[in-house]
Amino acid sequence: MSTPEYVRWNGLAVRRPDDVRRISGGRIPLSWQMEKRVEHVDRLMNRTLPADFPDPVERGGADDVLAVLALSESIRRDLMARRGGDIREAILLGATWAEVAAAMDTTPDEARAVLRDWTDRQHSLHRINAAPGDPRLPAVEEDRHAAVLALIELADDQRTETD
Repeated sequence: MSTPEYVRWNGLAVRRPDDVRRISGGRIPLSWQMEKRVEHVDRLMNRTLPADFPDPVERGGADDVLAVLALSESIRRDLMARRGGDIREAILLGATWAEVAAAMDTTPDEARAVLRDWTDRQHSLHRINAAPGDPRLPAVEEDRHAAVLALIELADDQRTETD
């Protein structure tokens, strides 16, 4: 890949989770973050090779460890931010709350709480960002929010109707 953003990303020294953002402020794809993390981990693993290792290797240092820590935290944050949407998608595609909870190693009620928190935060953001005087957006957002809240009310083993 050779987009300007990817080229910039490859040259970026990551030292803090907040370094892992696009120029526009958006998220860097998880695959890019993992790729960069693996490169740093590989260099750190090379430190365990014998000094007389026959092939040339680049050995990691403190900068690599700091990058691994920062990237790990960024990845964790991004995954956590996506959890609510992933839960909603699973339920909409026919998974039960019991199945979602098992996939998360939690209880159905705890999984529901994650979805409720996510949808309430999304709802607040949409209301804050709604264009003044646009009557459509609030109605669409209210319907979307209500639909997600209805998913929360499904019984633990109840599936949604899927095509």
